[in-house]
Amino acid sequence: MENVFLGLGSNVGERMEYLQKAVDGIAEFPETDIMKVSSVYKTEPVGVKEQQDFYNAAVWLVTRLGAHDFHARMKALEQTIGRQRTFRWGPREIDIDILLFGDSIVDEALLKIPHREMAERRFVLAPLSEIAPDIIHPISRETVESLAAKCTDTSAVERLTKQPLTFSFSMKE
Repeated sequence: MENVFLGLGSNVGERMEYLQKAVDGIAEFPETDIMKVSSVYKTEPVGVKEQQDFYNAAVWLVTRLGAHDFHARMKALEQTIGRQRTFRWGPREIDIDILLFGDSIVDEALLKIPHREMAERRFVLAPLSEIAPDIIHPISRETVESLAAKCTDTSAVERLTKQPLTFSFSMKE
C-alpha cells in the first residue's frame, strides 16, 4: 500500500459539491481507502486573478494501485464530475492533483510526482499541513510543515470550518 496525498480544487458553480463528489468518487476506487480529509479552504486564484475564489482541500489515502493507473483514474473522475478544460490556471469545476505518491519521483510529460508547484503554493500546503504535517517531500527531504512555514506565497488562504467534506472509512480487500 502506498500513502498518496491529493490536492482538490474548484472555483466554478457549486464548489463544495464538486469537492464532495471528488471525495465520494475516490472512496469508490477499488484497492483504495481514504484515511483523512482536510478542512476546506477558500483561496484566491493564482496565475489568472480575474476569476472566482477557489475552494481547496487535501486528501490522504492509501492504495495498491500504481501511480500511472491511479493518475488515469483521477483524470477520468474529473471528467465524470464534469470538468471542462479551459486554459492553464483557468476556472475549473474540479481539479484533482497528485501531490505525493509514497516516495515516488516521476518526471514525465503527463505525470509529475511530487507535484512540481506544491512547495510554492499556500493553497496546497495549508490543507496538506493540516492532515500530514510530518510527511517528507521526496526531493527536498523537508516536512510538509517545514515547507509551509517557509512558503513565500502571499495569496489569501482562509479555512472554512463550517462545511467539512465527509467520507466513510472502510478497508477494502
